[in-house]
Amino acid sequence: MNSVICPLSIVPVRAEASDRSEMVSQWLFGETAQVIDSTEGWSRLRFDHDGYEGWVDHKQIHPCLTPNFDPDLRVIDGNTIVDLGERQIPLTYGAVLPFYSEGTILWQNHRVPVQAVTNHRPDIERAELLELYLHPFLGAPYLWGGRTPWGVDCSGLVQMIFILMGIYLPRDASQQAEEGDVVELLDLNEPGDLAFFENAEGRIVHVGIILTRNDEDDLRIAHASGRVRVDKLDHQGIYNAEEGRYTHKLRLVRRVL
Repeated sequence: MNSVICPLSIVPVRAEASDRSEMVSQWLFGETAQVIDSTEGWSRLRFDHDGYEGWVDHKQIHPCLTPNFDPDLRVIDGNTIVDLGERQIPLTYGAVLPFYSEGTILWQNHRVPVQAVTNHRPDIERAELLELYLHPFLGAPYLWGGRTPWGVDCSGLVQMIFILMGIYLPRDASQQAEEGDVVELLDLNEPGDLAFFENAEGRIVHVGIILTRNDEDDLRIAHASGRVRVDKLDHQGIYNAEEGRYTHKLRLVRRVL
């Protein structure tokens, strides 16, 4: 298989080899993948950060001379630009800085200057780290397949926040529900536990991140539903105070360390 790297800010990942096909995920600058299939104008990729597969336009792929399977530093500000000479690339929140060292990245065997704020693993409590990485996503519009503050879905939000904490989760909520250990009682939760929600058929269709309690001792959950928001969580599920009703039925809670 050939290694490739994302050379653009954000690249749509399609379910089929067509621009009209559903976007199932996004590929961010600096993330790498393996080509597992190809057709006219399209490549099917398996992404190194989560093993997810999807189709990407050939014009949005670049050969990768130095694939990196270890966790890379990622951008956590909204002002970073990489100047590749022939073009400038604005980097979205969560973009990879390949082999970042002393203010440069490794791009096509050359060192390129980049000034960025990164997820350098600050020594603070997990609850504070969650709030730090969540903040740029708050209010972001829901976007099926999205992974950035410009648009994100529920599992994309969870995946990106955990990536920034150095924990690599699968892409979809149903896959994430297989990770970690079950928390038997909601009262035993800790900040960072993942809560999963089911539809009428019993399928897991939604996920959110449990945060610290509010001043009224209500449990809070961050999730993407219409927009990235923080709502109340209890044994029934997510309570949306704006709508005055429960919007998601709780299925289980898992802890991933």
